[in-house]
Amino acid sequence: MRSPRLAKRNKEPFDATNPPSLKTLALRHLSRREHTTYELTQKLIPYAESPAAVELIVEEFTVKGWLSDTRAAEQIAHARRSRYGEMRIRRDMQLKGVPEEAVVATLANLKHSEADAAKQVWQRKYQQAPQSTGERQKQMRFLLGRGFNMAVVNQLLRELSAHAESDR
Repeated sequence: MRSPRLAKRNKEPFDATNPPSLKTLALRHLSRREHTTYELTQKLIPYAESPAAVELIVEEFTVKGWLSDTRAAEQIAHARRSRYGEMRIRRDMQLKGVPEEAVVATLANLKHSEADAAKQVWQRKYQQAPQSTGERQKQMRFLLGRGFNMAVVNQLLRELSAHAESDR
């Protein structure tokens, strides 16, 4: 038996004999979160009779302002900023099909806070500056793996080491 909460959520059960229209499916996807044009197209194609039908819906939603690659890029950047650096966010946007001009515009707003984001990510993982070369390399690999630029990582670790030296 289904729980009442799940029953409320799915007011209209999926009926294979009478599937929802493409517009209804698209609106369901967009009501949950922002999607890029590419993502929405990929999600609708399996249900469409032809790719042209999907293109028409995507075009209509874009004209109405319901679908925006710029908004999707901003949402992706906002959701990932607290955990990842610029390079990782750029890659995630490209995988989701965000156009390059939207990626560049969105990341331009993040550039000034890259060092602060790296420091916050570092603080969540480590409590003290690296004491040895091995620790420093480990912390560098961690931050580089999170998509932070090598220059930002070097600058952060230099500042942390200098601060630790002045405390001694």
